[in-house]
Amino acid sequence: MPELPDIVVYLEALERRILQQKLERVRLSSPFLLRTVTPPVEELEGKTVRRLRRLGKRIAMGFDEERWLVLHLMIAGRLHWRALDAADARRRAKKLAAHSRELAAFEFEAGSLTLTEAGTRKRASIHVVAGAQELARLDPGGLEVLEATGEEFAARLAAENHTLKRALTDPHLMSGIGNAYSDEILHAARLSPAALTSRLSSEEIARLYEATQTTLRHWTDRLRAEAGDAFPEKVTAFRQAMAVHGRYAQPCPRCGAKVQRIRYADNETNYCPVCQTGGKLLADRSLSRLLKQDWPRTLEELEALKSTAARIHATPQNAPDLHRY
Repeated sequence: MPELPDIVVYLEALERRILQQKLERVRLSSPFLLRTVTPPVEELEGKTVRRLRRLGKRIAMGFDEERWLVLHLMIAGRLHWRALDAADARRRAKKLAAHSRELAAFEFEAGSLTLTEAGTRKRASIHVVAGAQELARLDPGGLEVLEATGEEFAARLAAENHTLKRALTDPHLMSGIGNAYSDEILHAARLSPAALTSRLSSEEIARLYEATQTTLRHWTDRLRAEAGDAFPEKVTAFRQAMAVHGRYAQPCPRCGAKVQRIRYADNETNYCPVCQTGGKLLADRSLSRLLKQDWPRTLEELEALKSTAARIHATPQNAPDLHRY
């Protein structure tokens, strides 16, 4: 899912292309994409983009007469830009329905902005609302961490008792942070994703605040530099330069230990057991239920269990599936 750094770079690219530009046509290929009825999306045609904003992980385009178009890309939604002349725009409009991944096209005089979504589970959404009050209803209200002081950050952490992973990714608590950058932040802060916010020391909170600021600014600057003047097309949650996210079983860049993971639903948390959990392996819910008292507690126990599984591989029905963790 595009997170704060990705959304900021998207917005900067859009500012250079559609700010003060008139929206000529809106084309939607999926009836499930649009989540509002009033005002109709067609009402935006002929209006000019006056403002661009980020609402958490959403992109908000402000038009004349306080009309707002709000895009939520979810996990697999992506934006694309193509500079077009009028003839190209007409040809593209005719082809829109033929492209299953292309859910919407927004045609401006200078070019066409399209929304695609990979996979079969369509989660991306568009809302069209009128006025600042209706726009505010779409804002989850999370703290803008790059604008917050250390005291404000600490107060928001203390508002509810959650694991650090949940606290960072809850859009009602923190704005714009998702699965990928929360992993990177926690690794930079040397804190366990399972640590409870109520049990953090003042020093740990200060370390987390600093890691949050540094990580998000670093990746925003990096993605901005990678995109340059081009429209960002390589938006992904998995980047080679990341320390732990998406790097299961690869060496931690700080200590060399193998990166571990916790899997749940559609998400995965990656962490370094040496740098973040004092050598302890965090229990994967499904595997810990399967292995029960045999669940390995440390890296040493994990390696020993793998060795045992390798020796009895001829009778796999008796061995736990260790390829899963």
